Amino acid sequence: MTFYLIFGLIILVLIVLTVIMTHRQTLRAGERRIDTYQKDLLAKHYDEVQNIYHKMRGWRHDYHNHIQTMKAHLALNQMDELKSYLDMLDNDLETVDTVIKTGNIKLDAILNSKLSLITSSNIRVNAKAQVPAKLSVNEVDLCIIIGNLLDNALESCRSLHSEDQPFIRIYIGIFKKQLYLSVMNSAPEKLKKIGIGRYLTTKGGGHGFGLKRIDALVKKYDGYLNRQNEPGVFATEIMLPL
Repeated sequence: MTFYLIFGLIILVLIVLTVIMTHRQTLRAGERRIDTYQKDLLAKHYDEVQNIYHKMRGWRHDYHNHIQTMKAHLALNQMDELKSYLDMLDNDLETVDTVIKTGNIKLDAILNSKLSLITSSNIRVNAKAQVPAKLSVNEVDLCIIIGNLLDNALESCRSLHSEDQPFIRIYIGIFKKQLYLSVMNSAPEKLKKIGIGRYLTTKGGGHGFGLKRIDALVKKYDGYLNRQNEPGVFATEIMLPL
């Protein structure tokens, strides 16, 4: 009887040790995935900052050239030519000014950094955004949602090998007294669906941390989330309480 009791205890201990070791291995794998995801995010933010920096250098260079040209017209008393040049600059500024001003500084920062990266990737973008001064949604949470939505849209467009130029359309505003977010983008003909309203990410490894983060934050605020995939187009709609 004692032998069987000891033998049973040994088996029980072995089972517990196996469970603990398996759990630790699972945790390590999860930590590695999170570490990889965070490194990817840092790389993206670095690219965004670098892109904005290069744009600022380009603007500075152009500004210097414009000043020199206008000084030359002025020195030669070429007022008609100077007026024409100023009119050209005015029209040019209207076409290149893609800065989004939502009324929220944090949201402006994340939107404009993402838009800068999108346009530098030769992706057609149409963006309109306006938010109220006071939000019930935490600003950081809102920026995380927007940032992940645009990261996913950008990755989807980059994964395409079509001759047609991909596109991203962004709309943020108030609809039915709620904050309404809509992102529509070019996508593969048909994405693999892995659940109700859930799709397999186009990113390597299919980890989908960004999608899970969006889902969790929308749920946190009892919001509404809808994802739709039609041939060549993917759309996400989110409504959050004001």
